[in-house]
Formats: sequence, C-alpha cells, structure tokens
Amino acid sequence: MEKTFLMIKPEAVRERKQGEIIDLLLKNRFDIVRMKQFSFNRTQASDFYSIHKEKPFFEGLIVYITSGPVIGLELEKEGAIKLLRQLVGATDPAEARPGTVRYMYGTSLQMNAVHASDSAPSAEKELAIVFSED
Repeated sequence: MEKTFLMIKPEAVRERKQGEIIDLLLKNRFDIVRMKQFSFNRTQASDFYSIHKEKPFFEGLIVYITSGPVIGLELEKEGAIKLLRQLVGATDPAEARPGTVRYMYGTSLQMNAVHASDSAPSAEKELAIVFSED
C-alpha cells in the first residue's frame, strides 16, 4: 500500500465542503489512515511550501494558507499518489476535468480546494509536517 497526503484548503473548509470531498475519497476506495483539522502557523506553512520560497507568489500563499483551518489526511491505496492526483484534477480548476475535486470545488489557481502530494518524497515530508506531534 502506498501512502499519500491530501489537504483540504481553507476556503473549502469555510464553505463546509470537506464532507463532500472526504466522501469522494471514500467512494474512490482510499483508506483514511489519519485525519485532523488544524490551522498552519507561519513557520509550518513556510516549511510545507518551502519549494516555492523564492517565487513571487510565496508570501501571498503563506497568508492564504494560514487564513483559516485546513484538514490534513493521510491516505493509503495501491498507486495512491497517481490515483489521487487524477481524482484531484489540474491545479487550475478552469483546466480540470469534470468530476474532479478541483473542477467541482475550486474557484481559482490558488483557491483550488485541495493540495495533493505529487511524489513519495513530497508525501513523506508533508505527512511529517502535518502529523509531527501525533
């Protein structure tokens, strides 16, 4: 079984869409290993998005992701990373296929409802940051 990470972003939590998104995960046979609702502090958010540290949108991203509670999920399934990325859809909701999470719940490139790990090393890093005190 492969592990991966999904985060339901602040606007989806604010709009109470987390149940619908979790239901999609379960219908697609992902096992939820751990789940928690929390708010990023600036340090955690900077560590989580460190890959973007030198990019011009970094500061706005940190302000956005710390703007409210998020939900982190550790998921398991054979081929989890690839299958979750397919279910989530393109980063830009305008380019996402119908039926994908971002097509249904995303509103912009930044406010695209969810984050999903893009590789095993990313999943490992993200899980360690989110579930560090668990």
